[in-house]
Order: sequence, then structure tokens, then C-alpha cells
Amino acid sequence: MGVRVRRAQESDRDLVVRLLDESFRDDPVSNWVFPGEEHRLARHAGLMGVFTDVTLAEGYIDLAEDGSAVALWMDMPDAPHDGAGGEGHEGHGGEDDQDDVPAQVRAAVDPDNERVEQIARWTTEIHPEGRAHVYLWMIGVAPGRQGEGLGTALMAPVLERCDREGLPAYLEASNPRSRALYERLGFVFTGTALDLPDGPSMWPMWREPQAG
Repeated sequence: MGVRVRRAQESDRDLVVRLLDESFRDDPVSNWVFPGEEHRLARHAGLMGVFTDVTLAEGYIDLAEDGSAVALWMDMPDAPHDGAGGEGHEGHGGEDDQDDVPAQVRAAVDPDNERVEQIARWTTEIHPEGRAHVYLWMIGVAPGRQGEGLGTALMAPVLERCDREGLPAYLEASNPRSRALYERLGFVFTGTALDLPDGPSMWPMWREPQAG
């Protein structure tokens, strides 16, 4: 049976945040950003809320109609960009606030946790510039539904658009399983991983548009 996908609206915010929180709470990068289960339970959803709000304002969110999977996307221009996000996923601000946004995210989510700010800066630094592309900021599948092909189905419409319009796509894989999925969809590791101090690695991946 096919997966029905729709564009999320503001009214879907709580659903999106909850789904991202559940999907990423045990992810290696989330564990690094929020060490300790109690700490993660208290703060992780707040960071997912920031990501959701930025994407609703500046990008677009695709949602499986049954609430089982969600993908956060940004269309990136061909001009150099500024940004801040976290956990390998970037938000975007103006030139004047480039240096402040990661600190603002940290202040809003977890003021005593420097890792929230650090990872925002590091993922911004490795994000490719100079060529328009589509950025998959995050994709989450409900824990009980993983392995059913929902992630692939959710990405398909945007990747088909990339192929039609000649647009590359970019993402950062946060675990080996997701990296393998993206490779099957045509993404290629750029060659330089982001190795978090005393933590996991993240793999920047690029996909050229594919013909036919």
C-alpha cells in the first residue's frame, strides 16, 4: 500500500514535534547533545520545537497522513547562506545574526548545555555553499514503524522534483542505518565526516539530480 503524504500546516506543529522527539530521542547525535536520559527527556522536545518552527516559517514539512513519518526540507539558494540549527540540521538567519543564532537556540532550549550551540556552528560550517540545492534537515519515522520504507516514500516526491528541476540535494546522516538508506537513494558521502568530540560521527551527503 502506498504512503499518502501531505504538506504539514501550523496546526500540525504539535504532532510534528512529538514525532521528531520520539524518532530522534535515542539517535546517537541526540544522545551526544543531551547526555543522560533524564536530561534528554526534559530538553530534547524543545530543540525539536525550534527546528519545527524554523521549517514552518522558512521551509516546508512533509508528513505521512497517518502521522508515522515526517521530513523537514529547506530550499537553499545559490548565494552563500548563514544559519544555525543543531544536531546536524541547519536553520537560517540574516548576516547580522549569523554569530548569534546558535547562542539564541541554546538560550531558548538548554542554556547550560554548550553542545546545543557547538553542533549548530559545526553543521553550519560544513554545509555546502555556492550552488542551489534542497536540504533535508531532518526525517523522522515513529519508532514502531521503522523498517517499513516510510522514509523512502516520504523523500520520493522531493527527490523526484530535484530530478525534474536539476537540483542537487544535501543532508547529514546521523547514524549508519540512515546513511545506508540515503546511499540507496543516490546520496554520496562528501568525504569528510563531522566527528563529534567523544561522540558519534555525522556524514554529510550530496545527491546530484538523476536522469530518467
